[in-house]
Amino acid sequence: MTRWLPFLRWFPLRADTFRADFIAGLTVALVLIPQSMAYAQLAGLPAYYGLYAAFLPVAVASLWGSSNFLGTGPVAEVSLLTASSLAPLAAPGSEQFIALAILLALLVGVMQLALGLFKLGAVVNFLSHPVIVGFTNAAALIIGLSQVSKLFGVPMGRSAHFLQDIWGVALQLGDTHWPTLAMGILAIALMWAIRKYQPKWPGVLIAVVITTTLSYTLGFEKNAVGKIDQVIDAELKAMIVNVAAATRRQDELAAAKTIKAGELKAARRDGAQHGPRSVRLEYEREYELELAGIEASAVAAEAGKLKTALAKVPVLRVADANDTTVALYPADRLPAGLSADGHTYRIRGVKDGEFKMVGGGEVVGNIPEGLPAVQMPNINLDTLGALLSAALVIALVGFMEAISMAKALATKAKQKIDPNQELIGQGLANLVAGCTQAFPVSGSFSRSAVNYDAGAKTGMAAVITALFVLLALLFLTPLLYHLPQAALAAIIIMAVISLVNFGAVKHAWQASRHDGIAALVTFGATLLAAPHLDQGIVVGAGLAILLYLYRTMKPRVAQLGRFPDGTLRDIKVHPDLPTSPHLIALRFDGSLYFANVAYFEDNVLEAVADQPGARYLLVVGDAINQLDASGEEVVHHLVTRLRETGVEIVFSGLKKQVLDVMRETGLFDLIGQGNLFATEDQAIAAIYERLGDVAADDLFYPARHAVRPGVET
Repeated sequence: MTRWLPFLRWFPLRADTFRADFIAGLTVALVLIPQSMAYAQLAGLPAYYGLYAAFLPVAVASLWGSSNFLGTGPVAEVSLLTASSLAPLAAPGSEQFIALAILLALLVGVMQLALGLFKLGAVVNFLSHPVIVGFTNAAALIIGLSQVSKLFGVPMGRSAHFLQDIWGVALQLGDTHWPTLAMGILAIALMWAIRKYQPKWPGVLIAVVITTTLSYTLGFEKNAVGKIDQVIDAELKAMIVNVAAATRRQDELAAAKTIKAGELKAARRDGAQHGPRSVRLEYEREYELELAGIEASAVAAEAGKLKTALAKVPVLRVADANDTTVALYPADRLPAGLSADGHTYRIRGVKDGEFKMVGGGEVVGNIPEGLPAVQMPNINLDTLGALLSAALVIALVGFMEAISMAKALATKAKQKIDPNQELIGQGLANLVAGCTQAFPVSGSFSRSAVNYDAGAKTGMAAVITALFVLLALLFLTPLLYHLPQAALAAIIIMAVISLVNFGAVKHAWQASRHDGIAALVTFGATLLAAPHLDQGIVVGAGLAILLYLYRTMKPRVAQLGRFPDGTLRDIKVHPDLPTSPHLIALRFDGSLYFANVAYFEDNVLEAVADQPGARYLLVVGDAINQLDASGEEVVHHLVTRLRETGVEIVFSGLKKQVLDVMRETGLFDLIGQGNLFATEDQAIAAIYERLGDVAADDLFYPARHAVRPGVET
């Protein structure tokens, strides 16, 4: 039963085990609740969706996973990938964006569950460690920089170029909202000090409690809702109308791109079945999608400029005795005789004739009480097509993050985990997330470490964490209204600092120049491609595979001589070693497959040409782990051609899988049982026995004893 219900291994629970799990679960919950809200906003969703993602997915991942310590839930990298994947399709925070995020979680869950059920956990090996290192460092920088605007209280545009958006934030630092900056610095200082001096204290929770209390006490937030018809100044009204039109057009184009992407997919499918006419339709759809993408990028850039310009205009609000807005004016154009309400506002979030007026610091605001609705997200085939590539990247990156942390903690605890079972757990967690109004989740480095350090014994600790999140959803959400957005930004910044590890990139470079190049290229590509982070990791993974093929195209080929201790060594390293004019001994340090068979053939022919008197060529094949069709074909031709010129090829040390291929293809019979040996010494002994007196004075093989030929491994 534990194969299908792995949580049964926790039972029966002893009192001391449950007590340890309870304390660990509570400790993680104190970190998870504020962190999940921060990561929801990083993903482009309202903060309370983070609580949804921190509830059932946390428990399900633990119940059906194999790790006792892995803490699942919202994480920084997956949240940022979610935001970057969906931003071209819908405006962050909009209803369409939220619906896409929920559907994305469902797709990620389906992919991870399928990989787990079919035991394909090894597929994550295509994302090599250097690629993950480069991506993680770039993602950590992007995540940290994305929070700078919230820390300084200035708006940040969302265009097709993240670095351009950051530059726009830098240009606005003169408009810093100082109370917001002070609140963010206070939160960072509190978390840093507690981490340094009292690491067992819940630093994140303490920072949240203090900043929320200050926000409530000092009246940190001062917001209002305005309408276009309340704006008296014609120039300001025109700016608001232009922003509303650009935002509406941006949403329309995002929806149109999704539809056109689905039409292109359908056209490609039809083109494969119905010939030239459908192929022409495919080209037309591809062209239309490209045009829509260009127009969407242009509109997004223009909308970003308009929003930034509008946000720079300070606005005064004139209200009546009931604090109802009567009129709105730019701060420098308030008519004489009128008095404002004492606050200066900035206009944000223009939509459908209304807009938000921010007169103080940003806070989380209203959080709906109660549990998330349990329902399947709306599934549209066109939308599915647009999300598939993003879902695959998130599924692989999320699982890579989860399994690496699970393995590290399992090593510490001297326990064993099953990667395929962990994939099932992560897949079910994301399926549940998609059915309970949440976004994609994964295993968290920081919370898993907290869970382990707090003394967790079984996965019951994560179930207890989920129960505390349930209590927060039911009873504590009103207390989070005044939580400053700057504090959430500080939580994210402090969480991702630990992900920045340039030492790992240096280590990859020292281990292998190719690995170092893969890490650096992934890092640069991810930064340049932001906010489209999936493009960066695809570039890195593709480069890593190409570099691997390049390395294996030219493996080491060593011509061997006899060392004084009797072993065979490379004569390029030891040029004075005795060799034989009758026998060439080559060692090939790689598998024989399509990418390197030509290189193998060239080395063999070159060695034979350099020693025209040789009658035997010994291939020491201990390092040959694979022989594919291309390799078999080349070996077949070499045996035939060299035999015609009087040179016999002899092999030693070939593995079973290589000999099996030779038997299946007839190459074994061509070479002959008598030319296949278990070791090079057996092969050399047999060759010298055949050579007889002609090689009696050969220093390469001082005559010892005859060895029976034809022994294989």
